[in-house]
Amino acid sequence: MANELVQFSLQDNVATIRIDDGKRNALSPQVLRDINRALDRAESAGATVIITGREIVFSAGFDLHIMKRGGFNALRMLHAGYGLTARIMAYPHPVIAACNGHSLAMGVFLMLSSDYIIGSRGDFKIAANEVAIGMTMPRVAAATLRHRLNPAAFQRAVTLSEYFDVESAKDAGFFDELVEPAKLMSRAENLAHSYNDLDLRSHTVSKRRIRAAVIRKIRFSIPLDLIDAALVGLRRL
Repeated sequence: MANELVQFSLQDNVATIRIDDGKRNALSPQVLRDINRALDRAESAGATVIITGREIVFSAGFDLHIMKRGGFNALRMLHAGYGLTARIMAYPHPVIAACNGHSLAMGVFLMLSSDYIIGSRGDFKIAANEVAIGMTMPRVAAATLRHRLNPAAFQRAVTLSEYFDVESAKDAGFFDELVEPAKLMSRAENLAHSYNDLDLRSHTVSKRRIRAAVIRKIRFSIPLDLIDAALVGLRRL
C-alpha cells in the first residue's frame, strides 16, 4: 500500500523494502517493527533483499520525538533498532542497501549492516552524529561502524561526528559504489538478480562465519546500551 510507512514488494525472488514516511524516514517503533515483518516475509520467500528509502533521504535515524520523551517507548525503539543491525548482518540471503540521499545515526547503522551498499550521487550528508547532539556513541553503533569503515574514518566518525559528503563517504567505507540517482534502483535490482546465482548455503555460512565476532559484540552490547540510555533518562528527570 502506498500509504504504508514501510512498503514491501516481491518479484523474481527479490524483495524490496522501502521506508517512506514522507519526511525524514525516522525509525520509530512502528517503522522498525514493519521492517522486521518485511524481513520475515522476505526470508520466508527465500528472497534477496533491497532496503531503500524515499527521494533524497535513506533515514535520519531514530525518531527523536520518542527519544526525547524517554521511557519505555524510547527503550523499545532502541532495542529494536540495535537488534535489527545484527539481524541484517546474519540474514541468510544477500542484502543490498540502496541509499537515496542523506543517512544519519541509526539510518547509517541500518545501511552498514547490509552486504552491499550503493549510494546516490548528490549533495547529501552521511554521519553518525551522536556526539554532535550530546550522546555518547552506543557500543552497538561503534561496532557497526568499525565493521565497515577504514580506521581513520572510524575515528573521525565516532569522536568528531564528521559529516561525510558522498565521495568521501565512499572512500571511508560507507558505500561500495556510487551511481546517479536515476540509476540507483536499477543497479540494486541488477545486483540482486545476479546474487541469486550464488550458492545460498555457502553465502550464509561464510557471512555468518566472518561476522560472528561483530554479531556477538552487538548482541552482548544491546542490554548495556539500554542501561546507559535508561540512566541518561533518569538523570534528566
